[in-house]
Amino acid sequence: MEALIEQIAIYSAVFLLCSVVVYIYLRKLKKESKITEEKVEKAKQEGLFEPVSLHPVIDLDTCIKSGACVAACPEKDILGIVNGRGTLINASHCVGHGACFHSCPVEAISLVIGTEKRGVDLPHVNQNFETNVPGIYIAGELGGMGLIKNSVEQGNQAVESMVKAGFKKDPSYYDLIIVGAGPAGISASLTAKKYNLNFLTLEQDTLGGTVFTFPRAKIVMTAPMDLPLYGKVKLFDTSKAELLDLWEKALSRNNIAIRENTKVESIVMDGDRFKVNTNKGDELFAQRVLLAIGRRGSPRKLGIPGENLENVAYRLLEPENIAEKKVVVVGGGDSAIEAALALADQNRVILSYRSDAFARIKPKNREKIQEAIEKGVVDVKFNTNLEKIEIEKVLIKSSLEERLYELDNDLVYIFAGGELPTQFLEKAGIQITKRFGYTVKKHK
Repeated sequence: MEALIEQIAIYSAVFLLCSVVVYIYLRKLKKESKITEEKVEKAKQEGLFEPVSLHPVIDLDTCIKSGACVAACPEKDILGIVNGRGTLINASHCVGHGACFHSCPVEAISLVIGTEKRGVDLPHVNQNFETNVPGIYIAGELGGMGLIKNSVEQGNQAVESMVKAGFKKDPSYYDLIIVGAGPAGISASLTAKKYNLNFLTLEQDTLGGTVFTFPRAKIVMTAPMDLPLYGKVKLFDTSKAELLDLWEKALSRNNIAIRENTKVESIVMDGDRFKVNTNKGDELFAQRVLLAIGRRGSPRKLGIPGENLENVAYRLLEPENIAEKKVVVVGGGDSAIEAALALADQNRVILSYRSDAFARIKPKNREKIQEAIEKGVVDVKFNTNLEKIEIEKVLIKSSLEERLYELDNDLVYIFAGGELPTQFLEKAGIQITKRFGYTVKKHK
Protein backbone atom coordinates (compact mmCIF):
# COMPACT_ATOMS: atom_id res chain seq x y z
CA MET A 1 0.00 0.00 0.00
CA GLU A 2 2.83 2.37 0.92
CA ALA A 3 4.53 1.61 -2.38
CA LEU A 4 1.33 2.44 -4.23
CA ILE A 5 0.94 5.74 -2.36
CA GLU A 6 4.60 6.58 -3.07
CA GLN A 7 4.11 5.75 -6.74
CA ILE A 8 0.99 7.93 -6.93
CA ALA A 9 2.88 10.75 -5.23
CA ILE A 10 5.71 10.49 -7.75
CA TYR A 11 3.32 10.49 -10.73
CA SER A 12 1.41 13.41 -9.24
CA ALA A 13 4.63 15.37 -8.75
CA VAL A 14 5.71 14.65 -12.31
CA PHE A 15 2.25 15.60 -13.62
CA LEU A 16 2.29 18.79 -11.58
CA LEU A 17 5.79 19.68 -12.82
CA CYS A 18 4.79 19.04 -16.44
CA SER A 19 1.65 21.10 -15.96
CA VAL A 20 3.67 23.99 -14.56
CA VAL A 21 6.13 23.79 -17.46
CA VAL A 22 3.31 23.68 -20.02
CA TYR A 23 1.54 26.57 -18.26
CA ILE A 24 4.68 28.70 -18.26
CA TYR A 25 5.34 27.82 -21.90
CA LEU A 26 1.77 28.64 -23.00
CA ARG A 27 1.82 31.84 -20.97
CA LYS A 28 5.08 32.84 -22.65
CA LEU A 29 3.61 32.11 -26.10
CA LYS A 30 0.51 34.13 -25.27
CA LYS A 31 2.63 37.04 -24.10
CA GLU A 32 4.83 36.91 -27.22
CA SER A 33 1.72 36.65 -29.44
CA LYS A 34 0.24 39.73 -27.79
CA ILE A 35 3.46 41.67 -28.40
CA THR A 36 3.48 40.58 -32.06
CA GLU A 37 -0.22 41.47 -32.45
CA GLU A 38 0.54 44.97 -31.15
CA LYS A 39 3.41 45.28 -33.64
CA VAL A 40 1.12 44.17 -36.48
CA GLU A 41 -1.53 46.70 -35.48
CA LYS A 42 1.07 49.47 -35.30
CA ALA A 43 2.46 48.44 -38.71
CA LYS A 44 -1.05 48.65 -40.20
CA GLN A 45 -1.57 52.12 -38.72
CA GLU A 46 1.76 53.32 -40.10
CA GLY A 47 1.19 51.77 -43.52
CA LEU A 48 4.03 49.27 -43.14
CA PHE A 49 2.03 46.02 -43.11
CA GLU A 50 1.53 45.75 -46.87
CA PRO A 51 4.65 44.58 -48.77
CA VAL A 52 5.92 46.86 -51.54
CA SER A 53 8.47 44.60 -53.22
CA LEU A 54 9.93 41.13 -52.75
CA HIS A 55 8.63 39.54 -49.53
CA PRO A 56 8.05 36.14 -47.86
CA VAL A 57 4.74 34.28 -48.01
CA ILE A 58 4.20 31.57 -45.40
CA ASP A 59 2.41 28.30 -46.16
CA LEU A 60 0.56 27.90 -42.84
CA ASP A 61 -0.36 24.29 -43.64
CA THR A 62 3.32 23.38 -43.80
CA CYS A 63 4.72 25.81 -41.21
CA ILE A 64 5.63 24.24 -37.86
CA LYS A 65 6.02 27.63 -36.17
CA SER A 66 9.62 27.02 -35.20
CA GLY A 67 10.44 30.73 -35.35
CA ALA A 68 13.63 30.05 -37.34
CA CYS A 69 12.55 32.53 -40.01
CA VAL A 70 11.99 35.24 -37.39
CA ALA A 71 15.45 34.72 -35.91
CA ALA A 72 17.16 34.58 -39.31
CA CYS A 73 15.84 37.91 -40.62
CA PRO A 74 18.56 40.58 -40.22
CA GLU A 75 16.02 43.39 -40.72
CA LYS A 76 14.03 42.27 -37.63
CA ASP A 77 10.27 42.62 -37.08
CA ILE A 78 9.46 41.57 -40.63
CA LEU A 79 8.08 38.23 -39.45
CA GLY A 80 6.55 37.08 -36.17
CA ILE A 81 4.46 34.35 -34.53
CA VAL A 82 0.86 34.95 -33.42
CA ASN A 83 -1.06 32.16 -31.69
CA GLY A 84 1.28 29.59 -33.18
CA ARG A 85 0.93 30.94 -36.72
CA GLY A 86 3.56 32.74 -38.73
CA THR A 87 2.68 36.27 -39.85
CA LEU A 88 4.11 39.32 -41.58
CA ILE A 89 4.59 42.47 -39.48
CA ASN A 90 6.48 45.35 -41.12
CA ALA A 91 6.29 43.75 -44.55
CA SER A 92 7.17 46.93 -46.45
CA HIS A 93 10.63 46.91 -44.79
CA CYS A 94 11.49 43.55 -46.35
CA VAL A 95 14.43 43.83 -48.73
CA GLY A 96 14.20 40.30 -50.13
CA HIS A 97 17.54 38.89 -48.97
CA GLY A 98 15.89 35.47 -48.52
CA ALA A 99 17.40 34.57 -45.14
CA CYS A 100 13.95 33.41 -43.98
CA PHE A 101 13.56 31.33 -47.15
CA HIS A 102 16.77 29.41 -46.47
CA SER A 103 16.31 29.06 -42.69
CA CYS A 104 12.84 27.47 -42.66
CA PRO A 105 13.32 23.79 -41.65
CA VAL A 106 10.19 22.64 -43.53
CA GLU A 107 10.53 24.89 -46.62
CA ALA A 108 7.24 26.67 -45.88
CA ILE A 109 8.36 30.05 -47.23
CA SER A 110 8.23 31.37 -50.78
CA LEU A 111 9.50 34.74 -52.00
CA VAL A 112 6.81 36.71 -53.80
CA ILE A 113 6.71 40.10 -55.52
CA GLY A 114 3.53 42.14 -55.68
CA THR A 115 0.28 41.45 -53.83
CA GLU A 116 -3.33 40.87 -54.82
CA LYS A 117 -3.83 44.65 -54.60
CA ARG A 118 -0.45 45.99 -55.67
CA GLY A 119 0.95 44.86 -59.00
CA VAL A 120 4.58 45.08 -60.13
CA ASP A 121 5.75 45.44 -63.73
CA LEU A 122 8.01 42.50 -64.56
CA PRO A 123 9.53 41.22 -67.81
CA HIS A 124 8.67 37.70 -68.92
CA VAL A 125 11.39 35.30 -67.73
CA ASN A 126 11.24 31.50 -67.52
CA GLN A 127 12.89 29.19 -64.99
CA ASN A 128 16.14 29.34 -66.98
CA PHE A 129 16.12 33.18 -66.88
CA GLU A 130 15.35 33.40 -70.61
CA THR A 131 12.84 36.01 -71.76
CA ASN A 132 10.15 35.57 -74.41
CA VAL A 133 12.88 36.56 -76.90
CA PRO A 134 15.01 33.40 -77.32
CA GLY A 135 18.62 34.23 -76.56
CA ILE A 136 17.97 37.25 -74.32
CA TYR A 137 18.21 36.49 -70.60
CA ILE A 138 17.56 38.55 -67.47
CA ALA A 139 19.11 38.12 -64.02
CA GLY A 140 19.04 40.12 -60.80
CA GLU A 141 17.01 43.16 -59.84
CA LEU A 142 15.39 43.72 -63.23
CA GLY A 143 13.65 40.34 -62.96
CA GLY A 144 12.34 41.12 -59.48
CA MET A 145 15.04 39.51 -57.34
CA GLY A 146 16.88 42.23 -55.45
CA LEU A 147 19.79 42.20 -53.05
CA ILE A 148 23.34 41.17 -53.69
CA LYS A 149 23.39 37.51 -52.69
CA ASN A 150 20.30 36.67 -54.76
CA SER A 151 21.59 38.61 -57.77
CA VAL A 152 24.94 36.81 -57.58
CA GLU A 153 23.14 33.46 -57.57
CA GLN A 154 20.98 34.40 -60.55
CA GLY A 155 23.87 35.72 -62.61
CA ASN A 156 25.64 32.41 -62.16
CA GLN A 157 22.51 30.31 -62.80
CA ALA A 158 21.61 32.22 -65.97
CA VAL A 159 24.98 31.50 -67.59
CA GLU A 160 24.87 27.91 -66.36
CA SER A 161 21.53 27.55 -68.18
CA MET A 162 23.06 28.92 -71.38
CA VAL A 163 25.98 26.50 -71.14
CA LYS A 164 23.58 23.56 -70.75
CA ALA A 165 21.66 24.71 -73.83
CA GLY A 166 24.95 24.93 -75.73
CA PHE A 167 26.59 27.58 -77.90
CA LYS A 168 27.09 27.58 -81.65
CA LYS A 169 30.70 28.69 -81.74
CA ASP A 170 31.47 31.36 -84.31
CA PRO A 171 34.67 33.44 -83.95
CA SER A 172 33.09 36.33 -85.85
CA TYR A 173 30.93 37.32 -82.86
CA TYR A 174 30.74 36.92 -79.08
CA ASP A 175 29.12 33.95 -77.41
CA LEU A 176 27.64 36.29 -74.84
CA ILE A 177 27.34 40.00 -74.10
CA ILE A 178 26.54 40.85 -70.48
CA VAL A 179 24.86 44.21 -69.93
CA GLY A 180 25.51 45.56 -66.44
CA ALA A 181 28.41 45.11 -64.00
CA GLY A 182 26.47 44.98 -60.76
CA PRO A 183 26.24 41.83 -58.59
CA ALA A 184 24.45 39.74 -61.26
CA GLY A 185 26.70 40.96 -64.08
CA ILE A 186 29.92 40.31 -62.16
CA SER A 187 28.79 36.82 -61.18
CA ALA A 188 27.76 36.11 -64.78
CA SER A 189 31.14 37.34 -66.04
CA LEU A 190 33.01 35.03 -63.67
CA THR A 191 30.82 32.09 -64.69
CA ALA A 192 31.35 32.87 -68.39
CA LYS A 193 35.10 32.89 -67.75
CA LYS A 194 34.80 29.58 -65.93
CA TYR A 195 33.38 27.99 -69.09
CA ASN A 196 35.84 29.76 -71.43
CA LEU A 197 33.12 31.66 -73.24
CA ASN A 198 33.96 34.46 -75.65
CA PHE A 199 32.11 37.22 -73.78
CA LEU A 200 32.06 40.96 -73.16
CA THR A 201 30.63 42.85 -70.16
CA LEU A 202 29.33 46.40 -70.62
CA GLU A 203 28.49 48.87 -67.83
CA GLN A 204 26.93 52.29 -68.40
CA ASP A 205 28.60 53.66 -65.26
CA THR A 206 31.37 51.94 -63.30
CA LEU A 207 32.05 48.59 -61.67
CA GLY A 208 29.43 47.73 -59.10
CA GLY A 209 26.42 49.19 -60.88
CA THR A 210 23.84 50.36 -58.34
CA VAL A 211 26.12 49.37 -55.46
CA PHE A 212 28.65 51.98 -56.61
CA THR A 213 26.07 54.71 -56.04
CA PHE A 214 25.54 53.79 -52.39
CA PRO A 215 27.00 56.19 -49.82
CA ARG A 216 30.50 55.02 -48.86
CA ALA A 217 29.48 53.76 -45.40
CA LYS A 218 26.30 51.96 -46.45
CA ILE A 219 26.04 48.34 -45.32
CA VAL A 220 25.41 46.23 -48.39
CA MET A 221 25.86 42.63 -47.24
CA THR A 222 23.74 40.65 -44.78
CA ALA A 223 24.54 37.06 -45.76
CA PRO A 224 27.39 34.97 -47.20
CA MET A 225 27.52 34.31 -50.93
CA ASP A 226 29.24 31.89 -53.29
CA LEU A 227 31.15 33.88 -55.91
CA PRO A 228 32.08 31.89 -59.05
CA LEU A 229 35.84 31.24 -59.49
CA TYR A 230 36.40 32.79 -56.06
CA GLY A 231 34.61 30.63 -53.54
CA LYS A 232 32.49 31.13 -50.46
CA VAL A 233 32.55 34.70 -49.22
CA LYS A 234 31.46 35.19 -45.62
CA LEU A 235 31.08 38.91 -45.21
CA PHE A 236 28.67 40.57 -42.81
CA ASP A 237 28.09 44.30 -42.23
CA THR A 238 30.26 44.94 -45.27
CA SER A 239 30.79 48.44 -46.61
CA LYS A 240 30.48 49.40 -50.26
CA ALA A 241 34.24 49.93 -50.54
CA GLU A 242 35.04 46.48 -49.12
CA LEU A 243 32.60 44.79 -51.49
CA LEU A 244 33.91 46.65 -54.54
CA ASP A 245 37.47 45.70 -53.55
CA LEU A 246 36.39 42.06 -53.39
CA TRP A 247 34.84 42.19 -56.84
CA GLU A 248 37.84 43.94 -58.34
CA LYS A 249 40.09 41.27 -56.86
CA ALA A 250 37.91 38.45 -58.23
CA LEU A 251 37.82 39.99 -61.71
CA SER A 252 41.52 40.88 -61.90
CA ARG A 253 42.52 37.43 -60.63
CA ASN A 254 40.68 35.98 -63.63
CA ASN A 255 41.82 38.63 -66.14
CA ILE A 256 38.31 39.98 -66.74
CA ALA A 257 38.00 43.57 -67.93
CA ILE A 258 34.71 45.45 -67.73
CA ARG A 259 34.02 48.01 -70.46
CA GLU A 260 32.78 50.89 -68.32
CA ASN A 261 30.90 54.07 -69.26
CA THR A 262 29.32 52.21 -72.17
CA LYS A 263 25.54 52.34 -72.30
CA VAL A 264 23.59 49.91 -74.46
CA GLU A 265 21.13 51.86 -76.59
CA SER A 266 19.41 48.97 -78.36
CA ILE A 267 19.41 45.22 -78.95
CA VAL A 268 18.08 43.91 -82.27
CA MET A 269 18.16 40.60 -84.12
CA ASP A 270 20.61 40.41 -86.99
CA GLY A 271 20.17 37.05 -88.69
CA ASP A 272 20.87 34.33 -86.11
CA ARG A 273 22.64 36.72 -83.73
CA PHE A 274 22.00 39.92 -81.80
CA LYS A 275 23.36 43.34 -82.68
CA VAL A 276 24.06 45.48 -79.61
CA ASN A 277 24.37 49.21 -80.24
CA THR A 278 26.07 51.45 -77.66
CA ASN A 279 26.20 55.17 -76.93
CA LYS A 280 29.74 55.22 -78.33
CA GLY A 281 28.63 54.10 -81.77
CA ASP A 282 29.76 50.48 -81.32
CA GLU A 283 27.97 47.69 -83.14
CA LEU A 284 28.65 44.51 -81.21
CA PHE A 285 27.37 41.06 -82.13
CA ALA A 286 26.61 38.09 -79.90
CA GLN A 287 24.75 34.79 -79.89
CA ARG A 288 23.16 35.58 -76.53
CA VAL A 289 22.62 38.63 -74.33
CA LEU A 290 22.22 38.74 -70.56
CA LEU A 291 20.57 41.84 -69.08
CA ALA A 292 21.88 42.31 -65.55
CA ILE A 293 20.73 45.89 -65.11
CA GLY A 294 18.73 47.44 -62.28
CA ARG A 295 15.01 48.15 -62.26
CA ARG A 296 15.49 51.87 -61.80
CA GLY A 297 16.86 52.56 -65.24
CA SER A 298 17.07 56.33 -65.53
CA PRO A 299 16.40 58.46 -62.42
CA ARG A 300 12.85 59.76 -62.23
CA LYS A 301 12.70 63.50 -62.91
CA LEU A 302 10.42 65.94 -61.11
CA GLY A 303 9.49 67.90 -64.21
CA ILE A 304 10.40 71.28 -62.74
CA PRO A 305 12.56 74.15 -64.03
CA GLY A 306 16.25 73.88 -63.25
CA GLU A 307 16.53 70.15 -62.50
CA ASN A 308 19.16 69.77 -65.20
CA LEU A 309 21.48 72.39 -63.72
CA GLU A 310 25.04 71.41 -62.76
CA ASN A 311 24.29 71.72 -59.03
CA VAL A 312 21.62 68.97 -59.22
CA ALA A 313 22.45 65.27 -58.77
CA TYR A 314 20.45 62.05 -58.58
CA ARG A 315 22.95 60.00 -56.58
CA LEU A 316 25.46 60.64 -53.83
CA LEU A 317 28.92 59.17 -54.36
CA GLU A 318 31.38 60.79 -51.95
CA PRO A 319 29.53 62.52 -49.10
CA GLU A 320 32.74 62.93 -47.08
CA ASN A 321 34.12 65.27 -49.76
CA ILE A 322 31.19 67.69 -49.49
CA ALA A 323 31.56 70.27 -46.71
CA GLU A 324 30.20 73.65 -45.66
CA LYS A 325 27.42 73.58 -48.25
CA LYS A 326 23.72 74.36 -48.14
CA VAL A 327 22.09 71.18 -49.40
CA VAL A 328 18.50 70.27 -50.24
CA VAL A 329 17.69 66.57 -50.42
CA VAL A 330 14.39 65.57 -52.03
CA GLY A 331 12.62 62.30 -51.20
CA GLY A 332 11.31 60.21 -48.34
CA GLY A 333 12.78 56.77 -49.00
CA ASP A 334 15.85 55.07 -47.57
CA SER A 335 18.16 56.53 -50.23
CA ALA A 336 17.10 60.11 -49.48
CA ILE A 337 17.34 59.69 -45.73
CA GLU A 338 20.74 57.96 -45.90
CA ALA A 339 22.03 60.75 -48.13
CA ALA A 340 20.71 63.47 -45.80
CA LEU A 341 22.29 61.79 -42.78
CA ALA A 342 25.60 61.26 -44.59
CA LEU A 343 25.77 64.97 -45.51
CA ALA A 344 24.54 66.36 -42.20
CA ASP A 345 27.86 66.16 -40.35
CA GLN A 346 29.57 68.81 -42.50
CA ASN A 347 26.70 70.67 -44.16
CA ARG A 348 23.39 72.41 -43.57
CA VAL A 349 20.82 69.91 -44.82
CA ILE A 350 17.14 70.41 -45.59
CA LEU A 351 15.09 67.32 -46.48
CA SER A 352 11.94 68.00 -48.52
CA TYR A 353 9.28 65.27 -48.58
CA ARG A 354 5.84 65.52 -50.15
CA SER A 355 4.01 63.43 -47.50
CA ASP A 356 3.35 64.14 -43.83
CA ALA A 357 5.42 61.21 -42.51
CA PHE A 358 8.03 58.68 -43.63
CA ALA A 359 6.03 55.59 -44.59
CA ARG A 360 8.36 52.90 -45.86
CA ILE A 361 11.87 53.15 -44.49
CA LYS A 362 14.07 50.74 -42.58
CA PRO A 363 13.76 50.83 -38.78
CA LYS A 364 17.39 51.91 -38.32
CA ASN A 365 16.93 54.80 -40.75
CA ARG A 366 13.71 55.81 -38.98
CA GLU A 367 15.53 55.94 -35.64
CA LYS A 368 18.49 57.87 -37.06
CA ILE A 369 16.43 60.48 -38.91
CA GLN A 370 14.20 61.00 -35.87
CA GLU A 371 17.28 61.55 -33.73
CA ALA A 372 18.68 63.97 -36.33
CA ILE A 373 15.40 65.91 -36.36
CA GLU A 374 15.34 66.17 -32.57
CA LYS A 375 18.95 67.40 -32.49
CA GLY A 376 18.32 69.87 -35.30
CA VAL A 377 20.96 68.22 -37.48
CA VAL A 378 18.54 67.76 -40.41
CA ASP A 379 15.69 70.16 -41.12
CA VAL A 380 12.85 67.99 -42.46
CA LYS A 381 10.06 69.81 -44.26
CA PHE A 382 7.09 67.50 -44.64
CA ASN A 383 4.22 68.21 -47.07
CA THR A 384 6.50 70.15 -49.41
CA ASN A 385 7.42 69.93 -53.08
CA LEU A 386 10.34 71.41 -54.97
CA GLU A 387 8.97 73.92 -57.49
CA LYS A 388 12.09 75.46 -59.07
CA ILE A 389 15.87 75.13 -58.85
CA GLU A 390 18.36 77.91 -59.50
CA ILE A 391 22.14 77.99 -59.06
CA GLU A 392 22.05 79.64 -55.62
CA LYS A 393 18.50 79.06 -54.42
CA VAL A 394 15.44 76.81 -54.62
CA LEU A 395 11.71 77.37 -54.37
CA ILE A 396 9.79 74.92 -52.18
CA LYS A 397 5.99 74.87 -51.97
CA SER A 398 4.09 73.81 -48.86
CA SER A 399 0.91 71.86 -49.64
CA LEU A 400 -0.53 72.79 -46.23
CA GLU A 401 0.11 76.52 -46.27
CA GLU A 402 -0.18 76.94 -50.05
CA ARG A 403 2.86 79.21 -50.11
CA LEU A 404 6.34 79.25 -51.61
CA TYR A 405 9.56 79.26 -49.60
CA GLU A 406 12.75 80.63 -51.14
CA LEU A 407 15.88 79.02 -49.70
CA ASP A 408 19.55 79.80 -50.29
CA ASN A 409 21.15 76.66 -51.64
CA ASP A 410 24.35 75.22 -53.13
CA LEU A 411 23.47 71.63 -54.03
CA VAL A 412 20.30 69.61 -54.69
CA TYR A 413 20.06 65.82 -54.48
CA ILE A 414 16.89 64.25 -55.87
CA PHE A 415 15.89 60.72 -54.85
CA ALA A 416 12.52 60.23 -56.54
CA GLY A 417 13.23 56.63 -57.54
CA GLY A 418 13.70 55.44 -61.06
CA GLU A 419 11.69 54.17 -63.96
CA LEU A 420 11.72 50.62 -65.25
CA PRO A 421 13.54 50.73 -68.61
CA THR A 422 10.29 49.69 -70.28
CA GLN A 423 10.90 51.34 -73.63
CA PHE A 424 14.36 49.79 -73.92
CA LEU A 425 13.03 46.31 -73.10
CA GLU A 426 9.99 46.52 -75.35
CA LYS A 427 12.16 47.79 -78.21
CA ALA A 428 14.13 44.56 -77.86
CA GLY A 429 10.85 42.61 -78.02
CA ILE A 430 10.68 41.69 -74.33
CA GLN A 431 7.14 41.53 -72.97
CA ILE A 432 6.33 43.25 -69.67
CA THR A 433 3.32 42.38 -67.55
CA LYS A 434 1.97 43.73 -64.27
CA ARG A 435 2.20 40.78 -61.87
CA PHE A 436 0.08 40.40 -58.75
CA GLY A 437 1.45 38.08 -56.07
CA TYR A 438 4.02 36.55 -58.43
CA THR A 439 6.22 33.84 -56.89
CA VAL A 440 9.86 34.58 -57.68
CA LYS A 441 11.51 31.87 -55.60
CA LYS A 442 10.09 28.71 -54.03
CA HIS A 443 11.28 25.33 -52.84
CA LYS A 444 10.82 22.64 -55.45
